[in-house]
Amino acid sequence: MPTSFIKGRLKGCVYAFKGGILLLKTEASIQVQFGIAILITIAGFYFQISPTEWMIQTLCIGMVMSIEGLNTAVEEIADFVHPDFHNKIGKIKDIAAGAVGIAALIAVIVAGIIYVPKVF
Repeated sequence: MPTSFIKGRLKGCVYAFKGGILLLKTEASIQVQFGIAILITIAGFYFQISPTEWMIQTLCIGMVMSIEGLNTAVEEIADFVHPDFHNKIGKIKDIAAGAVGIAALIAVIVAGIIYVPKVF
């Protein structure tokens, strides 16, 4: 039993990795956010941000990219269930996109708190 549990978790990690790669290969929004994450990481090294700032920055990057992944999943499911335009499907997609927008706004605010004092 413990062996099958470990194998199941490892299999889950493989699926998660595949999903992340699929997102990066196929979704323009994730590609842009990944590029921004790389730039902000480079800025972190350049400005020598503190360990606490690194933790918060990393959490923000993970939050935005994770919610974007969930948004993509919601859109894919909605398109599969109802491929034609439907007001309720549109509302669901807008709400999911709004969640990404909120996360991105918070990440921008955090980046401002971290980097504005270092630049000026």
